[in-house]
Amino acid sequence: MANVFGLICSGRLVQTNFEAMSETQFLTTIPDADAINHAVVFLTGAAPLPAGTVGVVYWSWPDPAAPPNWQVLGHISNAKPSAIFKISNLKKLHELSNENQFSSAFGAQKICTNAQIGIAIEPEANAVLVSNALQETNSYATFAEKMLENLVNFVASFAVTQDQMTPTPGVSYIPLNTLQTWYQNFERRLQQNPNFWKNS
Repeated sequence: MANVFGLICSGRLVQTNFEAMSETQFLTTIPDADAINHAVVFLTGAAPLPAGTVGVVYWSWPDPAAPPNWQVLGHISNAKPSAIFKISNLKKLHELSNENQFSSAFGAQKICTNAQIGIAIEPEANAVLVSNALQETNSYATFAEKMLENLVNFVASFAVTQDQMTPTPGVSYIPLNTLQTWYQNFERRLQQNPNFWKNS
């Protein structure tokens, strides 16, 4: 059943090399995934999906040092045999954090730029659950982004240069670029995994 699925990444040849991980789970690897922005997953027409099922499409950046972190992209079905997914917001950016004192304990490690797309054959009712989960995740991400933008804009409106500062005992000052760096890091992690904050 692996030849039932196809994948097109813009500017590349069609991939139909989905490996069967089980009777209902199929996996393919996308080399140099950080060079692509969209992926189309489709049914090749070789055979239909079993009646009453859909193919739920998942995305992951494989990490040899951690279990897979699968993110739901959406689904395909016999009635909807193809779907295009924007993956540019899922691109893996290597996070170097001062909080992680062990980040360079074993020297510079090669960053994996391959990604994986998995398809799981699931009951059709799961398509509704997937859709609802995606809407909820998108609303969380939108709220968080708007809140962060509001905070940065608010704080930036009080920015002064060092020449404009007047000594005020008991008042602490934080460089504005510190807040901007935090914002960029938070936004990057949010785009990578909108639910990352649940594990913090």
